[in-house]
Amino acid sequence: MFGITHFGFFIVAVFLLNLTPGPDTAYIVGRSVAQGRGAGLMSSLGISAGCCVHSLACAFGLTALLAASVTAFTVIKFVGAFYLIYLGVRLIFAKPAADQATGEARGAGAPKSLRQLFMQGFWTNVLNPKVVLFFVSFFPQFVSSGSDHKTLAFLALGAVFVAMSTVWNSSVAWVAGSVTQRFSGKPAVKKWLDRGVGSAFVGLGVKLATSTR
Repeated sequence: MFGITHFGFFIVAVFLLNLTPGPDTAYIVGRSVAQGRGAGLMSSLGISAGCCVHSLACAFGLTALLAASVTAFTVIKFVGAFYLIYLGVRLIFAKPAADQATGEARGAGAPKSLRQLFMQGFWTNVLNPKVVLFFVSFFPQFVSSGSDHKTLAFLALGAVFVAMSTVWNSSVAWVAGSVTQRFSGKPAVKKWLDRGVGSAFVGLGVKLATSTR
């Protein structure tokens, strides 16, 4: 359909790619640890929205143009890296729940609104240049070069990718949130979970900033 080839292999490949931890997974786990399953689920929806942007860009050729521009790639790389480091530092220095209750709810560890969670997940995905390169290098392998409906093929593959990723990310959020609930009465454990996830964010940001094309 639409010139899509090796669709079964595409499904397997997307499933295996979802199993590979990255900034999206780290962000979902971080928000689930910080605020519970609901926050993680909303974050996963934000990431799915980011994937929709990449799918549309890939279908209409914008992703290919961006990947071909060294300047554009570099700018997005450093903006994305800075954003990940920023989120990580906020988690590392998040105030314990008891401190928030005493009037520091607006500090670094203040709970995020649903809109903030969604938008942070969205930007975490959109500002990741590796996702841009993934879409532009991976998707074309499953579309026939002679197809008259390449745009529809990319959109169809993007829809499948987003659906599978949403299911996987939501599962990650649910599991991470459930584990966190067991430590809800242990602020010391929660603090070190936040610091661990925050450190992972900072590490991913540094790795992204120092990576090459």
